Order: sequence, then C-alpha cells, then structure tokens
Amino acid sequence: MHHHTAIFTDNSSRKTAFSNAVLAGNPPAALSHLGGLRGACFSNERIAAFIEEEARHNRSELQPLPERELRTFSSGERKKALLEYLLEQSPEYLILDDPFDNLDRAYRGVLERRFAELSREMTLIQLVSRRADILPCMKKTAFLRGSTLVGYPDFKPESSPPGPFSEEIPPPPNTLPDLPEVLVDFRAVSVSYGSHAVVRNIDWRIRQGEFWELRGPNGSGKTTLITLITGDNPKAYGQELYLFGSRKGSGESVWDIKEHIGYFTPAMADRFRGYHSLENMVISGLTDSIGLYQQPSDLQRSLANQWLRLLGMDSQRQVLFRDLTAGEQRLVFCARAMIKHPPLLILDEPTAGLDEKAASLVVSLIRKMALESRTAIVFVSHRSEPGLDANRTLILEKHPGGSTGYTA
Repeated sequence: MHHHTAIFTDNSSRKTAFSNAVLAGNPPAALSHLGGLRGACFSNERIAAFIEEEARHNRSELQPLPERELRTFSSGERKKALLEYLLEQSPEYLILDDPFDNLDRAYRGVLERRFAELSREMTLIQLVSRRADILPCMKKTAFLRGSTLVGYPDFKPESSPPGPFSEEIPPPPNTLPDLPEVLVDFRAVSVSYGSHAVVRNIDWRIRQGEFWELRGPNGSGKTTLITLITGDNPKAYGQELYLFGSRKGSGESVWDIKEHIGYFTPAMADRFRGYHSLENMVISGLTDSIGLYQQPSDLQRSLANQWLRLLGMDSQRQVLFRDLTAGEQRLVFCARAMIKHPPLLILDEPTAGLDEKAASLVVSLIRKMALESRTAIVFVSHRSEPGLDANRTLILEKHPGGSTGYTA
C-alpha cells in the first residue's frame, strides 16, 4: 500500500526547505514511512537549475537532444524529460512540486496518465497550490505552513475571495507618446528553425487599449511571437512585421522597441536577489534598472507610493522585496511594469506557481489596469484564469507545418 499524500501550499509555504529535509532523510512524523527510502523531486526549480547549468557550461545532465538547448524546449517537453531523468535514478518515492504548472491540457493529460502508472509502483507526495490539480490517487491531505506539515490528515484549505482594488490606478508620469492606433501588426509571419516550422502565416494586430489573451499548447509558438515583438528574436527580420508604426528592420534599434513595452515574467524574480525595498522596486520601473541605485526624486517616490497604496501595501514600502510572498511579489512586479503606462504591456505567465487566492488578486489587478488605461495588454498563460475576461484572444493551433492562429 502506497501512502500517496497531497500537501496543500500557499505562497508562504517553504516548499524547497520541506522537500530538501524529506529527501535528506528527515521527513516529518506524518511521513515517517519515507524514512530510509530514496526519493527524488520533480519541480520547476530543478528544471531551472539544469537550464542554469547549460548556460554556464553549454551542457547539462538533462539534455534530451544534444543538438537543441534545453531552454528552447517547451514547458511540457522539459517536464517530460525531467521525469524520465529522475526515473532513471530508480527512486522509491517522488515529490511532485506543482507538476502541472505551466502545462497545457494535452501535456497535463500525458503526465496524469504517467503518474497514475507510477502510483502503483511508488509513493507520490504532491505539493499542490490549486485544488483542481490534485491527482486522483491522493488518499491523504495536509497543509504546509512555512516548512512545517500541519492539519494531517484531514486538512481542507479554505478559499477566501480577494477584495477589489478600490482606488484608481495612478496616472502616467509623463505625456504618453504619439503612436499609431495599431501598435503591432503581424502580416502572414512564419518562423522556422532549420527544418522545424514553429508558426505559419500568423496575422495579428494589437491596437491601443486592447486586452489580449495569447493561448496555445506547449510548443505552439507563443514565446516565439512574444520575442518577435520585444526585438529579442532575429527571425523578425525580413518578415512583414510592423512595430509601433515602423517595419521591423527599417533602422530601429532593439532599445527603440523596448522603450514602448512593459514586460514581466516570473523568471525575472531571479534577477532581483539584492536588498531592495518595496518602494525602490516600484521606482525602478521608471529607471528600467534591476533595483534602484540612484537617489529617487520626490515625484518618483510619490508615484511609487500611489501604486503601493492601490495594492494595499503602502505600510510595507520599506520592507525588503525578497521578504514578500510570491503573490505579493507578482503584484509589485505588475505595478513596476505598468508604472510608466507603456503603450504595450506583455505579461508572460504572471500567475504561474501561485495559489488560488494570490492568482485571483493578480488577475484582478491586471483586469483593472486594462480597464483604466490606454495600455494594450497581452496576457500569456496555459491556464484559463477565472475573471480575466480579456476582450480578444489569439489561439495557436499546432500542426506539423507550423502553428496557425485565429482570433476569438
């Protein structure tokens, strides 16, 4: 009999410390049956470590195809490769840390079936932040408060809906630039890497003030489209792609493009490891720096504090950013990306890894920014978030000859 256990977490849970203690042979009393067994941890953090290893040494232990860098694989491909890598170590139990985060429905189904098979062979411990993600094989439940297991075995976490952000979003610090109504214009754009076609004949127009959701399965080309817009993909040259009124490759620099774009992805949190106060983090959105390294003006402080007041965090302005929960950090990152009211704001998986309450707060803030500004917003996610209500959606469909797209 395998004692499969789902452990609910929130954004104050210290999942890494807990997992490390269990793997080191020091499980809590409720999981004492794991003592002396050999385990492994399936997590996004483990994948990130392999990607970092690859960046440093041009190679990592987790590299399914020698001719492709791990960072070019989709989230689903990376997770599939990690699971097979871990199973080669012959573990006697697996810790599954939010295993379905960043996954589309198809890859989720693949993993669910694989975990169902493994549940007959070994014990599974699932760390889970969303109730809808619990595996059917889970027989017991608990909650991870900090790095301590509590409420075992019958704990059911309560969900409390977030309150609305009552104040209006603060105004832009400067007069907004005079740009054409159509900010981004893809005209039959296709991208291939060698013989591998990624996207084919994509038509997509983003106008000022529109609120878009970009949706599609893992590996369908969502990241490719985003990097074409941000100027980080050389495949944009030679395409009929117009950004902020100019055809790509007509003499503009990457920085000319980025000047009009606000951008956030959860991976950015790794770049902000210093001792930055909450106030300085928001102000750094005005200076486009990683943290703040110059004396801010009174106007900058005032604007930052207006945003913190909107978030209900003005009393925490001198708290260190690194000491916030993941949910609080995401709210601050959204404010930081929006503080200048950029013409285009791209939010890449902003709710990934968040519990339900924190994700709802982030969605509420993004929805409010869309309604109360002229900023065009593109929300990229594998998960359908309740309450998002984007008014336009670009849906990518995978095909052997490259993904096609249609709007809804």
